[in-house]
Amino acid sequence: MNISQNIDKVLKSIPENVKLIAVSKTKPQEDIVEAYEGGYRIFGENKPQELKQKYEGLPKDIEWHFIGHLQTNKVKYIAEFVHLIHAVDSVKLLKEINKQALKHNRVVNCLLQFHIADEESKFGYNLSEAKSLLNSEEFKSLENINIVGVMGMATFTDNQDQVRSEFKQLKKNYDDLKSEFFQEKNDFTEISMGMSGDYKIAIEEGSTMVRVGSSIFGAR
Repeated sequence: MNISQNIDKVLKSIPENVKLIAVSKTKPQEDIVEAYEGGYRIFGENKPQELKQKYEGLPKDIEWHFIGHLQTNKVKYIAEFVHLIHAVDSVKLLKEINKQALKHNRVVNCLLQFHIADEESKFGYNLSEAKSLLNSEEFKSLENINIVGVMGMATFTDNQDQVRSEFKQLKKNYDDLKSEFFQEKNDFTEISMGMSGDYKIAIEEGSTMVRVGSSIFGAR
């Protein structure tokens, strides 16, 4: 199957209310063009300079998602055009996104990343840290960022019960934040969880966005 057929196959396997982020990181622009010509417009990247190059070389109606760990000194490369930053894990990063967004006179949508995995290498907040952030005057002063949901990555394991439990935790964190901080905010709706190997479990546990790469573009 070609790339567009792979995308169609994934789309058929997920509900209409779940957004598919086709993860094109490390793949050449030609692969994205193939998907684009097949009608797809939503792509995910994890390297700021690579994303900027692709943005500059590809059609401007593409919806770009930044899905990796973002260093503060790299925000400037993507602030002008990025649709959503999935993995915000510090107030330092939020402040830099706010600063760069202000330069371009725009508001950048962000997800708060939670550490739900049983792995030290993953980034993210726990629930009490996230609540402290949202209660802080520092956060409330940031007018050029818009928190629209949460994101998390499950442990890389064959134990599906563990993966499901971690996704349940992220959904619970989302529900807690929604009721305490975002009840009146109609666009706080996103739970970004699930990748090629576990997106079906993630959807069962409430995911609204899945990040699928190898099932679409092949192994890296």
